[in-house]
Amino acid sequence: MFQKAWLLFINTFSISMTANSGYAMLGVIKNRFVDKYGWFTKEEMEDYIALAQSCPGPIACSSTMIIGYQSCGIIGALTAVFGVILPPFLMMVLVTFFYTFISTNVYVRIFITGMQAGVCAMLLDVVLGLFAGVRKMNKVFYYAMVVLSFLYVRLTPYSIFFLALICIAVAVLKTLLFQKQTGAKL
Repeated sequence: MFQKAWLLFINTFSISMTANSGYAMLGVIKNRFVDKYGWFTKEEMEDYIALAQSCPGPIACSSTMIIGYQSCGIIGALTAVFGVILPPFLMMVLVTFFYTFISTNVYVRIFITGMQAGVCAMLLDVVLGLFAGVRKMNKVFYYAMVVLSFLYVRLTPYSIFFLALICIAVAVLKTLLFQKQTGAKL
């Protein structure tokens, strides 16, 4: 168990060092723990990512905590979260120490601008991976939820917190209606 926890720490630490945001990390996390190690199936990882998105706080912490816990319990959750938090913390200490030099350096600005394209590609990979789950269900209802959620985010000034509440309410209503129609029990 401690060997797996150490492996979790090393992987989440290295992913956190190379990815620029929590959402960009999700694609790398999926590739590492599904494709490379085979600890989870693709469907399980999609469920964990969806669960992590519903949790408050940074997506990187939520997703690694869930993955760590599913891998080796509390020790796994703690080591995975520590691994994902430590690199940004160290980077902030370093940036604070060298702020004057970094903020005026042309090469640092060029580097940051170039990284934006890579982050965009990683985010697109995560979005396409999550959309694959919607496509798998192949129901108009889920496609409509995706489109309406996108429009809500792009066209309204309201918080996505309200979108989450609306989606939860719709899912509960849909489940209750399905249960009433079929007589099935949850």
